Amino acid sequence: GTVGYQNVESNAHGRVLRVLERFSPEPGANLTLHLDYAVQKAARDALGDQRGAVVAIDPHTGGVLALVSTPGFDTNLFVNGISTADYSALRDSLDVPLFNRAVQGSYPPGSTVKPFMGMAGLESGLMTPQSTVPDPGWYKLPGASRLYRDWILRIRGTGHAPQVDLKMAIAESCDVYFYDLARRLTIDRMHDYMAEYGFGDRTGVDTTNERRGVIPSTQWKRSAMGQPWDPGETISAGIGQGYWLATPMQLAAATSVVALRGERRAPRLLKAINGEEQQAPLLKPVEGTPEHWDAIFDGMREVV
Repeated sequence: GTVGYQNVESNAHGRVLRVLERFSPEPGANLTLHLDYAVQKAARDALGDQRGAVVAIDPHTGGVLALVSTPGFDTNLFVNGISTADYSALRDSLDVPLFNRAVQGSYPPGSTVKPFMGMAGLESGLMTPQSTVPDPGWYKLPGASRLYRDWILRIRGTGHAPQVDLKMAIAESCDVYFYDLARRLTIDRMHDYMAEYGFGDRTGVDTTNERRGVIPSTQWKRSAMGQPWDPGETISAGIGQGYWLATPMQLAAATSVVALRGERRAPRLLKAINGEEQQAPLLKPVEGTPEHWDAIFDGMREVV
């Protein structure tokens, strides 16, 4: 919309003598968002006073049902010009409330990447859903002595099972399985597969200052650090650690791709303009064999 105003004639004391011309305000469009009040409130209440973020997406529409970053701030403070004291309090707070963690926060995604890694292993032909990996609770690179431990080792003193297949690896979040897959996949192939889900790039969500995150590769490390890639870094990347960084929005969007068996949409807050539905743009899909998507679904169901 546009702001209304008028030009007036006034005397030396500022008293208006007459209106020379008047321009009426024009209303803008009515916007309807995908945000669901109940979902948004549940996410906000769950976070409480903790620093964090929640993103919920409807995979079928790309609509963002919840977008929460805490601690937040009252946006109404900015409407008529925020005071210096109020802005200083927001700017200098240790909680960084002006930082939108949902789209600007880049964090190691951790075990959330295991379904995507599993799909990469299946599509690359390196394994089948029935392929197994021995799991003593730790992993060693061939010819090396360093142990890469599974999280379960400190709880059980051993691995998840003598042999672990894909379904168990996803369901129980078996690090050893994905250490081995990462080594065989290599960091550069891993980079290429994960880029198909949108990692390392903006999702295109219709809000500001979205970060790209990082999906590492040998070329990325040479460019960013001027150093060669170390094989041990591939092992860490296999479970979403090391240099790998993702935003909560990227993770929600990537999970939506799995939910729709490869279909990709750019996330959207905007649902309609003056009642007219706005479709989220379709992006390049992730190709996958139906049986392979089924195997990932089986693992995800077993998580629950």
